Amino acid sequence: MLNRGLTTALLGIGAAQLLKVPLHYVETGQWDWKKTFGSGDMPSSHSSAVTSLTTYVGMKNGVSSMDFGICSIFGLIVMYDAMGIRWQAGQTAIAVNDLYEQVEHFADKHPDINYKKQEKELKEMLGHMPIEVVGGAVLGVALGALSYLLESGKKKA
Repeated sequence: MLNRGLTTALLGIGAAQLLKVPLHYVETGQWDWKKTFGSGDMPSSHSSAVTSLTTYVGMKNGVSSMDFGICSIFGLIVMYDAMGIRWQAGQTAIAVNDLYEQVEHFADKHPDINYKKQEKELKEMLGHMPIEVVGGAVLGVALGALSYLLESGKKKA
């Protein structure tokens, strides 16, 4: 492997994205394969990526290493952003989409009003609820530890 840390983080993203499909099915009874490539939902792939990397680096280099410190701060910023700014942006998109719908409805009742319908709604699923971030973090810790243990096992053999 060229870079075990990078590979571990990418696997964290992939695993979280794939898990979104069956978790969505359990919640709604519908298979939605678009969840594999979408943002938002459970578990957070951002959290999974940064915690898998941080866990791997911490186990490999020690929690007192500079690398672990950098990964930890980077991870906290990413997870905070996923719950904060990106979540609020999604809430704003919901409000704007609702306004578009109300204006369109109003324009339909008043033909003298010139209104051009939006071609596409704003994307609403941008961020995460705290439980989704925690879910991604738990997945990431497990994947990071597994990656380290598999690497350590190969070196001993």
